[in-house]
Amino acid sequence: MFENLTERLTRTFKNLSGQGRLTEENMQQALREVRLSLLEADVALPVIKEFIEQVKQKALGQEVMTSLKPDQALVKIVHDELIQVMGAERVDLNFKTQPPAVFLLAGLQGSGKTTSAAKLARYLKETEKKKVMLVSVDVYRPAAIQQLQLLAQELDVIFFPADASEQPIAIARKAVDSAKKQFVDVLIIDTAGRLHVDVDMMAEIKALHLAVAPVETLFVVDSMTGQDAANTAQAFNQALPLTGVILTKTDGDARGGAALSVRHITGQPIKFMGSGEKIDALEPFHPERVASRILGMGDILTLIEEVQRKTDKDASEKLAKKIKKGKGFDLEDFKQQLVQMNSMGGISGMMSKLPGMGQLPKKAVGQVNDKALAQTVAIINSMTMKERRIPKIIVGSRKKRIALGSGTQIQDVNRLLKQFTQMQKMMKKFTKPGGIKQMMRGVGGMAGLKGMLPDDLN
Repeated sequence: MFENLTERLTRTFKNLSGQGRLTEENMQQALREVRLSLLEADVALPVIKEFIEQVKQKALGQEVMTSLKPDQALVKIVHDELIQVMGAERVDLNFKTQPPAVFLLAGLQGSGKTTSAAKLARYLKETEKKKVMLVSVDVYRPAAIQQLQLLAQELDVIFFPADASEQPIAIARKAVDSAKKQFVDVLIIDTAGRLHVDVDMMAEIKALHLAVAPVETLFVVDSMTGQDAANTAQAFNQALPLTGVILTKTDGDARGGAALSVRHITGQPIKFMGSGEKIDALEPFHPERVASRILGMGDILTLIEEVQRKTDKDASEKLAKKIKKGKGFDLEDFKQQLVQMNSMGGISGMMSKLPGMGQLPKKAVGQVNDKALAQTVAIINSMTMKERRIPKIIVGSRKKRIALGSGTQIQDVNRLLKQFTQMQKMMKKFTKPGGIKQMMRGVGGMAGLKGMLPDDLN
């Protein structure tokens, strides 16, 4: 998300560099470009109008007249204003109630409510350490209840069973009673998709809300619908006392207009962003971090949090001790590192949070290849454990068998083995004094990373 906006804003700021200070004249052209950037990003018109006005007032005010570089001054002003538009600061979930805290999810059909319910359950279980129960009151969509049940089983969280012949309010009330008896911390209710113009369906969710009195009423909205997302959120907000928004499918939209419009139009904070199909592809929404991403400054804090949350610390410590003892780094160790990298969204997912990625040439970014990562894992999986521990025995017929088993060519196996040999040499330096510095110099040639990273970064 935001790729187009980031690219255009970066170009705008570059055009200002080298000029003495911000003036009415150079600001007029810069603000025109910012306005076009926001229009292309499908930001709602009322939001654009107010945004531009605020930036203009601050840019021509006394506070930046002493700034050394006008492009830096404008970047700071736009950054600060983006934060304000998206809500100034992170708004946490509300748990201040007698357990169970009931979270009600509402939204249009196909917005991703059921998967968001599961993703939220995972987040609450793993990050907030809460005991969670999931229940579906969607008695209209075929297999909706079964879909959530399967996701609950995958997550190993409690699921309250229901039948499509029951009334949604009856299901919800029984789920609340069951949650109380099982000492559940949070009950997440997944509701049926509905249009805000459907009088009967809106009356149903109002009655449901009244019956269970949720502490969180979260509107789940597809970010790819652009400013329409903000308009539908506003309509639901008028019918229900919303407490926040979950933006879904943010990985499939290069524009990002929904994120910049929802808070301003509804007055409700964006609490989470869903960025993929995987059950762990949900991250808390931090306005300051997202603003930094938009301006190509990266999002190191979120990347660090993902590394801490998703990597296997015990396995990493075990590997570090193994290398320090001089026992060597084998292909099984390498595979485990690639699997952990993949759990953090792969190379492209990690790159999106690194500073300066928006300034890389499109050709370079296009070279980012997570498929190469998957191919490398497939090749290693086709090896026996002995071959993984002692790669030098992989010759002749073994290479042919591995290529056949992984659906690759013998050249691919040869390339991996060659790069792995280079990596083994690099890892040996880790055990020597000053070895870490030397090792970092060789990261560009790391086995399996060639072909995954753009040439500019290797």
